[in-house]
Amino acid sequence: MAPPPLELPTLERLPRETANQWVYRSLRHAVMIGVVPPGRPLTIRDVAATLGVSAMPVREALRRLSSENALAVLDNRRIEVPRMTASRFRELCELRIALECHAADRALPYVSGERLAELAAIDTRLDAAYAAGVREQVTTLNQDFHRRLYEANPNQVVMPLIESVWLQLGPFLHLALSRMREFYQVDRHSEAMAALRRQDPLALRIALEADIRDGITHVGTHELLKAYVESGGGAIA
Repeated sequence: MAPPPLELPTLERLPRETANQWVYRSLRHAVMIGVVPPGRPLTIRDVAATLGVSAMPVREALRRLSSENALAVLDNRRIEVPRMTASRFRELCELRIALECHAADRALPYVSGERLAELAAIDTRLDAAYAAGVREQVTTLNQDFHRRLYEANPNQVVMPLIESVWLQLGPFLHLALSRMREFYQVDRHSEAMAALRRQDPLALRIALEADIRDGITHVGTHELLKAYVESGGGAIA
């Protein structure tokens, strides 16, 4: 059976951004927020038609994303979003906790009142997206919140590692968001911002670790992962 038509979010092309850069950024964003389900084959023709570009920038974007472990190249040269096991999922989540708690701890001394206001504004928009049930926007804004916190550290070098983990987890966090009523029972971002205001590193770590583990609770079992893959990446009730 043929896969459903490919749908990718359209990112605005930045000034002076080349076609190669824009296609890579668009496809990377789609994988990171989970709109391309695991096991979904990606062909140069489909991606090029969806984004309205030639084959060359798509070929380069697929190559780069494969080198980042965001896409898998199979023996038959087919490219797809990698499938997942529960054990690998949990390993990636533990890595995410380690990297992000490290990044938050290093950023803490540099978090200003202006940065806190930015974080609060992002969290307000995230709450509105959650209330409206817009999953992709929830994921994007959640990542924006974490990124803006960690980038408060002017010396940070860990974001590429964190984003590599986000890329590999993206399709499966989409499952957690299919169970949105359970996912945001506690606003961990509010807890994190309270810790930032107090300059309390332990409370900040506890809030961030709980934020990440909330997602694991709803997606990290073998049964849920298996059902998600077999459903083609659709919502699991």
